[in-house]
Amino acid sequence: MANIIRITATDGTPVEYVDTIIGAGGMKDVYFSPDKSYVVAFFRDKQDYNAKERLKDLTGKYREGIFNQAGGEYWKDLFCWPTKMLEHNGKLGLVCPTYPKHFFFATGSINNDFLGIKGKEKEGKWFASAKNQNMYLAPQERGDWFKYFQILLNISRAVRRMHAAGLSHSDLSYKNVLIDPTSGKATIIDIDGLVVPGKYAPDVLGTPDFMAPEVIATKHLKITDPNRHLPQKTTDRFALAVLIYMYLLYRHPLRGGKVHDLDPAIDEDLSMGAKALFVEHPTDASNRVKVKDLKPSQKPQADPTQIPYTVCGPYLKKMFDRAFIDGLHKPQERPTADDWEQALLKTVDLMQPCQNPNCWHKWFVFDNSAKPKCPFCGTPYKGQLPVLNLYSLRKGEFKLDDYRLMVYHNQYLFRWHVNRNISPNEKLSAEMKKPVGYFVFHNNKWLFINQLLTELEDMTEKKKIPINQAVELTEGKQILLSREEGGRLIHVQLVKN
Repeated sequence: MANIIRITATDGTPVEYVDTIIGAGGMKDVYFSPDKSYVVAFFRDKQDYNAKERLKDLTGKYREGIFNQAGGEYWKDLFCWPTKMLEHNGKLGLVCPTYPKHFFFATGSINNDFLGIKGKEKEGKWFASAKNQNMYLAPQERGDWFKYFQILLNISRAVRRMHAAGLSHSDLSYKNVLIDPTSGKATIIDIDGLVVPGKYAPDVLGTPDFMAPEVIATKHLKITDPNRHLPQKTTDRFALAVLIYMYLLYRHPLRGGKVHDLDPAIDEDLSMGAKALFVEHPTDASNRVKVKDLKPSQKPQADPTQIPYTVCGPYLKKMFDRAFIDGLHKPQERPTADDWEQALLKTVDLMQPCQNPNCWHKWFVFDNSAKPKCPFCGTPYKGQLPVLNLYSLRKGEFKLDDYRLMVYHNQYLFRWHVNRNISPNEKLSAEMKKPVGYFVFHNNKWLFINQLLTELEDMTEKKKIPINQAVELTEGKQILLSREEGGRLIHVQLVKN
């Protein structure tokens, strides 16, 4: 039976672990605590003074600043943050929470888990390529498209919070993010690699496919060279954009058909570095994906001519343009994590369930057309489709917001729909997160059922809608949700097919 080692962390608290290695990463050996509620990870190589000070800050003041304040509980699900630092037998170690059960494969791959991934961590790379999605993952592990939007909202919020604390990730990639498409959950790992202000960054450039072009283009320079680009917030922004593109479209935004050099290593550096070009660039087609070279297992997702990035909707298209066209070689022009969060939230409100029960994606983003259809399986929408255009009260006048809400059966309306000054983030109380009403399709009519709104009014019919009463959604109807500053007015459109 393995020994239980008992030591004291640098903060004076006791730590126990079972003296059996359960995992070995690139830099650390990992051990379970006796009750498996946490793990202890020791660096194999000796860490210098700077590394110790950086890890001391991460487990100390930065951890306290994020978690030990109002709303701090929210972030415990989005980061696997080290809680303590320790030293034992000349080695530096960290204590980290154990990953929750949903971040381990329950089924694994198809055909009786022939890849042997059942019980292993749901590293994000398994879900970011068409080949893995189409050939290897068991259907019950894939999730649906809506769940990937939830995942990306969680990742964007985590990166936003990390950047707000002054931190950045030295290696933000699908290797350092665990995701669960069955629940829409995500968590950022390898926090010990974060870049701390005033401390030397870890000697990590990042993971291929996620390193920003300026990092690759200057990696030959000495680390002290002022022209050398090292991991920072702007490189995180590039990596976040790549993660979002890959999780929604299952292909890489820069890996096209253009060849820059016959030497594969030089070509790789140019294609992902100084000569990087978006495969869906609207005016430069030189790096388009060569469809003839795609394998059947990569289709249709890896073929942008079949599933272009515009299927992600207008808000995300704008973000991708900023990330991979405007900001590809101009880091300061890349969208922030908050930009992505807001665009994802607006896009979620444009989503519709596909009416084909066999559609793999199960959801699609409304394309503002008179005859909407699912871009993944081609199924047209049949019936009445309510489109709610949102106006908000600003200085005594209702003005059109750049915001629409698509309606589907049993969909909820929330406080952030009622007032433009409310954001659905970690600061909302449990009370503010409650639905204020819901939509139903009943007797061939679309209805909104009022649950909590005291000022709900049918402006077209000039009548109040009491709580627990319904208002019908008809073409041109105007419905007042709130008279407060920022309160919203709905203008209903009905798409009929």
